[in-house]
Amino acid sequence: MGSTTNRVMLLIAQRPLTVAVAAVALAAVTVLFPVHVFAQPVSEAKPTIVLVHGAFAESSSWDKVTTRLLVKGYPVVAVANPLRSLKLDASYVASVVDAIKGPVILVGHSYGGSVITNTVTDRNHVRALIFVAGFAPDEGESTAALAGRFPGSTLGSALAPPVPLGDGGVDLYIAQKSFRAQFAADLPIAAAELMAVAQRPIAAAAIDEPVATPAWKTIPSWFVFGELDKNIPQAAQQFMAKRAGSKRTIVVKGASHVVMVSHPESVVTLIDDAATATTHQ
Repeated sequence: MGSTTNRVMLLIAQRPLTVAVAAVALAAVTVLFPVHVFAQPVSEAKPTIVLVHGAFAESSSWDKVTTRLLVKGYPVVAVANPLRSLKLDASYVASVVDAIKGPVILVGHSYGGSVITNTVTDRNHVRALIFVAGFAPDEGESTAALAGRFPGSTLGSALAPPVPLGDGGVDLYIAQKSFRAQFAADLPIAAAELMAVAQRPIAAAAIDEPVATPAWKTIPSWFVFGELDKNIPQAAQQFMAKRAGSKRTIVVKGASHVVMVSHPESVVTLIDDAATATTHQ
């Protein structure tokens, strides 16, 4: 069998056959003498990483994570989370996920964790959930209720006066003077000041809205958070990770709530772990 294939290849090399004739000759050999080398199994493509920011942040907060993921060959989408209502935000992220072909890993920061928890319904191509200092509420539980379950958060005192909305609701911001200490204490002053100015507000109603069916009950999850997070106390983070059956939990020493900005390598490590664990070889 091997010698027959070699003779055909030699004829193609020695005679001035057209490309079309050469292709036919090779096809004939493949049909008559099937060889496994023509159909080697290949690994599944890398999953698309969908990054969902939370309140008081925006898509650029993922820049350092995104840069590293792209170098590793991952397709990446950093979603602009509307921050209007949990149902609306989850529906929007779901529409982004539905437009992606192939496996997906959902990554949520802070309130973005509540969004990815509420996003996945009958979406079999979502392989993993990663909570980056993120909320992981249970069924019927709101972000606000979960935030108040454990003492230690100082977010309430760091908020600016609420901004009234036309529908009777209010938007919430962190006061710029309090932003670095509360949200990003391990970032350089200039970087934290830029984040404070560019922060996206969240509608207060969104954090009071309960989760429907939590995705972490059926999809494997991973957790990473900062040791010195002032938005979500470490006790709350550990509780959520344990309740969700976290495959791996990383606590980053000295890190603030924006661990994806100050320690992007820890987040990327966790994404790599999840991708390896959930990709079919």
